[in-house]
Amino acid sequence: MNRAMIMSAVTMSQIQKSIDLIANNLSNISTNGYKSRNATFSSLLFQNMTNQPDKDQNLGRLTPLGIRVGSGARVSDTQMDMRLGNIKTTDRPLDLALTEPDRFFTIQVTGPDGHTETRYTRDGNFYLNPDAANPNMLNLVTANGYFVLNENGQRIQIPAGFSDIRFTPTGEVTYTMPGGEERSVAAGRLGIISIQRPQLLLAQGDNTLALPNLASLGLTQADVLAANGGASVVQQGALESSNVDLTDQLTELMNMQRAYQFNARSLSISDQMQGLINDLRT
Repeated sequence: MNRAMIMSAVTMSQIQKSIDLIANNLSNISTNGYKSRNATFSSLLFQNMTNQPDKDQNLGRLTPLGIRVGSGARVSDTQMDMRLGNIKTTDRPLDLALTEPDRFFTIQVTGPDGHTETRYTRDGNFYLNPDAANPNMLNLVTANGYFVLNENGQRIQIPAGFSDIRFTPTGEVTYTMPGGEERSVAAGRLGIISIQRPQLLLAQGDNTLALPNLASLGLTQADVLAANGGASVVQQGALESSNVDLTDQLTELMNMQRAYQFNARSLSISDQMQGLINDLRT
């Protein structure tokens, strides 16, 4: 009975992790560029128990003699669904959508201790904020105020007196001054990165992602990151919607709840049987 109770309790804790993951997906169903995550399960250590020592018995049997007694299941991995979300038109000049699923905007995040970190996002809902050191220049930032970087890792800036801003499909930024003269921004092209192994990305909050310690995995940035190379992947005046499928997530949620209930019932029955055994002893 103890084995059954342990197996049920372990599995319930892992099912709860999957339910939490589904809840996170559902809460981000309206988040621009969000990619849903799905959990996969694997069995924990199991033991094959048999009271049939004669292997010549039951010839033709396709399964091992006896029964397999396991220790439950665990969440072995969470996979990011990289399918492209729907592109919705907004006609707002600072809204940008990436039309390829493995591309990401490069942004700079400053922590509470002043440490800066490079992160990645597919949320192209951008704004312009005055630069703290030079109010005559505007920085291109995310909705959370993180700096958008160019292909050289520098902040993208334009003069405060511009009258129009444009982004080409390859990410080049151009603006028009009041006099009507169109110029290329000195910052150049958006820092769009192709991530070859997106499953390595770690969620960091605010719809941003970061790479793990690649050295500990025996990898270099060249193994994971690649420049966009001037490919046409930017659509101005549009945003990518979340790729969370509400029907799939609700179906999976019901499956997980039923699995949780089944294991909870198994735990309850094991406890009742332990009580019956104790009563027999008395």
